[in-house]
Amino acid sequence: MGNVFTIPNLISFIRLLLIPYFWWVLMVEDRVGLAAALIFFIGSTDWIDGYLARRLNQVSRLGTILDPVADRLMIASGLVAGLIAGVLPLWFGVLTIAREIIVSIASLVSYFQRRAIVVSSAGKVATFMIYGAMPCFYLTTVDIAPWLFGPPGWICAVLGLVIYWYASFDYVAGMVRGSATEAT
Repeated sequence: MGNVFTIPNLISFIRLLLIPYFWWVLMVEDRVGLAAALIFFIGSTDWIDGYLARRLNQVSRLGTILDPVADRLMIASGLVAGLIAGVLPLWFGVLTIAREIIVSIASLVSYFQRRAIVVSSAGKVATFMIYGAMPCFYLTTVDIAPWLFGPPGWICAVLGLVIYWYASFDYVAGMVRGSATEAT
């Protein structure tokens, strides 16, 4: 777990580097479609870096930190920028940001208490759904086909938030019991 120069870590690092570009594309260039594509790409590579880390036996301490940090920052960026740009429903942004704050605080507490943080399956599914909802909501504001992206966005958002909050409560309860699992 000592090597930091791995393919999964490179992918996570690229994901982090794309976040400022995402902000530029959405907030300066007002290219909502490209911003949605970046969210989709960064969300897709979240799964890829984890898969490669396990498949290539390249799990590293840095990767276990870098991957969730990239997720937290991209999801927070997608939410905050999306709310500012008016491309996300307020209810979705507020509920997701509130959950992110709670889990981030709980993760910091676990880290400083030197507790192992294990990613839960529910957290992975919820993160996938949130990564699916955001670009769909973004694309409903573009002139391509709002009716095509609205329903999947709502389905992903509602299911994702239910699972997200369930995973969060499970994570916090695990912390209290002394066996934390991260609710990515």
